[in-house]
Amino acid sequence: MSNGSTLPPHRRLRGTLLVIAAAVVVVGLGGWLVWRSSGDGGGPPGAGQPAPSRSAEKETGGTAGSGGGSHDPAGKGGPRGSLKGKVVVIDPGHNPHNRDHGQEISRQVDIGNDRKECDTTGTSTNDGYAEASFTLDVARRARTLLQDAGAKVVFTQNGDRPYGPCVDERAAIGNKAHADAALSLHADGSGAGNRGFHVILPARVTDGPADTASIVGPSKQLGKRLAGRFRAATGSAPSNYIGRGTGLDVRSDLGGLNLSTVPKVFIECGNMRDPKDAAQLTDPRWRQKAARGITEGITDFLTH
Repeated sequence: MSNGSTLPPHRRLRGTLLVIAAAVVVVGLGGWLVWRSSGDGGGPPGAGQPAPSRSAEKETGGTAGSGGGSHDPAGKGGPRGSLKGKVVVIDPGHNPHNRDHGQEISRQVDIGNDRKECDTTGTSTNDGYAEASFTLDVARRARTLLQDAGAKVVFTQNGDRPYGPCVDERAAIGNKAHADAALSLHADGSGAGNRGFHVILPARVTDGPADTASIVGPSKQLGKRLAGRFRAATGSAPSNYIGRGTGLDVRSDLGGLNLSTVPKVFIECGNMRDPKDAAQLTDPRWRQKAARGITEGITDFLTH
């Protein structure tokens, strides 16, 4: 008989339990060390948590730490509220009713360095889509986007006047509103084959009631930002017949610019007489892109 005789049952049970307990401690300690080395432990509550996904950012309206709710994830032209306190004047070129008031719109008005017609009927596509209809549509779309960004938007006309207003009054509306930026919306009527958009900047004019000395610089900055954003949003190229590929032109014969005392530019969004440009100008989806490009250009100017 050996001295390792069979143990009583209660002592065998105790030994088994001690072995199991030791194993649990070893496994638990190893797991804790792995967890700590991964960077998920040892920090304050919330440390090491996964960053929110892009989809989560969109749902909350901003990135982590941004305050949430102030961004515009739909890309409508700028952060919501970014233009709060800003005044933007939009001047939809011409008027759908001008054609019925030829005598009134042909009246001459003083533009500082010359006298010109009160207003004109504008151009149209070969299929009869009027420039005045185009400018109102894009203006209304841009107004919605600008208001979404917090701006106060003033129109020179909304199709609610019998004609005009005259070009001198269009400038006066922006001046009276103390606009931070003013934009006159147009589409060109050049020959077929002439394509693309261009932005018209005010020249330095100091003559009679015109004095653009203080607005030439800021208007140029507005025009550059507008041209860049418009091109990006619409995919349209700068004019191939005006501006030598820059998309910018300077003129001293436009009363709406000569008489302005606030930063102001014109934009010719395309050539209505060119079939390819006309196809864009008559497309509501493209006009929405145009409105977005205009909004983003104005927003860039006013927030930088």
